[in-house]
Amino acid sequence: MEKCSVYADSRVEVEKHKWILSERAGYDMGEVAVRDWVKQHWDGYLRERWLEHLEGKRFWVELDCGDFGLFKQRFQDQQHLLDRILDRLKSGKENLDIILWALDFHICMHQVLDMLEALDINSRRLQHRFDC
Repeated sequence: MEKCSVYADSRVEVEKHKWILSERAGYDMGEVAVRDWVKQHWDGYLRERWLEHLEGKRFWVELDCGDFGLFKQRFQDQQHLLDRILDRLKSGKENLDIILWALDFHICMHQVLDMLEALDINSRRLQHRFDC
């Protein structure tokens, strides 16, 4: 299995963003472009990598190795609910959004909370390493 680095991979995305902004401006945007990418894209980028890791699609070395393929190991009997929660996570929703959604649709809160606790999204956040 290929082991990937979130930081090395994000650097490629940062460089693309920096190139695009620099082309538009007509000069090298440098650190301004890097900060712009981090501000606009880092959280969503990291969320996508984390979900790939949980689904067992790609192993990201900075993420918890115990989380790799978690979805294949747990919740197999609750795949429909898991898919609905994943859709919300992929669209940027947070725990509270998912809890409110579950309450609105009278979904078994025990199952939802069990999944959210296993996912533990708030402890999985990484800070971008700022290196220009």
